[in-house]
Amino acid sequence: MNIFNKNRAILISVLIAGAFFLYKVTLGKGQRNLILAHNMSTDHPVHHGIVHFAKGVEDRSNGELSVRIYPNGQLGSEKEILSLIQIGAITMTKVSTLSLESFSPYFGILNLPFLFSDKAHFLGVLDSEIGQELLSSARSQRLQGLTFYEAGARSFYAHKPIRTPEDMKGMKIRVMDNPTAIRMLELLGGKPTPMPYGEVYTALQQGVIDGAENNVTALTVNRHGEVSKFYSLDQHIFAPDTLIISQGVFDDLSEDEKTSLRIAAGESTFFQRDLWEKKVQEYETAARDKLGVEFIYPEKGPFIEKVSILHKEYMNKGKDFERIIQKIKDFPSENP
Repeated sequence: MNIFNKNRAILISVLIAGAFFLYKVTLGKGQRNLILAHNMSTDHPVHHGIVHFAKGVEDRSNGELSVRIYPNGQLGSEKEILSLIQIGAITMTKVSTLSLESFSPYFGILNLPFLFSDKAHFLGVLDSEIGQELLSSARSQRLQGLTFYEAGARSFYAHKPIRTPEDMKGMKIRVMDNPTAIRMLELLGGKPTPMPYGEVYTALQQGVIDGAENNVTALTVNRHGEVSKFYSLDQHIFAPDTLIISQGVFDDLSEDEKTSLRIAAGESTFFQRDLWEKKVQEYETAARDKLGVEFIYPEKGPFIEKVSILHKEYMNKGKDFERIIQKIKDFPSENP
C-alpha cells in the first residue's frame, strides 16, 4: 500500500469511527444522526436530491432525525460503503444499481441493456410495484432500499464516433466493475476495461482507454468532454441511483420515524427528477457549445441485436428473474 492509499485508509477509518460513535451515542436519546455517504460531487443533481431528502427527514421528524451527508467518496467507494452499511457502521448511501448488483442480484435486472423502451417506460416501472419489490430485494443482505433517483441513460463516449457495433471492435471502453456491463461490452465487440470513476479522465487523456460509457453529466460535471469529443446517444442502460439504508438501523427506528424517512424519500425523488430534467438540457448545451463535443444518434437496432442474448441469460437465472423481466417488458410505456 503506497503512502497516499495508507493515509486515505486512515482518514476513512477515523471518519467512519466518528460517524458510528455519533450514531450510537444519540440512539434513544432524542435526536438520531443518520450518516449518509456517497461518491457524487456537491454540484451533481443527485446530491441536491439527497440534500432535499435530508431536510425533509429533519422537518417531518420534528428534528428527532438528522441526516449528515459525506459526499465526494470521503468514506470510500460505493462497494466499500455498502459493505459498511451492512454492518451498520454507516447508515445510508446513494448507490448505482450497477454497484448494487453484486450485493443483490435482482438489481441487475435494471442494468440490462435496452430493457426499457424509453424514459417514460423506465420511470413508470420504478414507480410501480415492480420498483417496490426491487427496493426490498436486498433485505437478506441487510440493506433496505428507500427510493430511486434518476441517473439518466448511459451512452458511449470516445475519441472517435461510434455509430455501429462494428465501430467498437477492439476499443478499450471503461465500464463499471459489473458483470452485466462487462458482458454487454464483450457482446458489442469492445474490450471492457473496469476502473474507478475518478481515474477515467486521466485514462482518456493519456490514451489508456479509448472511451467510456455514462450519462451526460460525465461530460460536464466530471469534465470528460474536455478529452473525449464524441458522444453516441445509444442509451443502452437506464441504471438508476438507489437510496439505501442499513436494515439494522432501519429496524431500530420507530414507525413514525420510518414513515418520515419514506415520505421524505418520495418527495426528494420528484424534486430530483425535475432538477435532473432541467440540468440535463444545460449539460448537453454546455458539452456542445463550450467543450465542442459532437452528439451522435446511432441506429439502436444493431446494438439491441448484439446484446439480446443477455436478456435470455438473465431470465434463465430463475423463475423470479423471468417473472420480473417479463413484467417490465409488458409494462405500458405511456408517460406516467
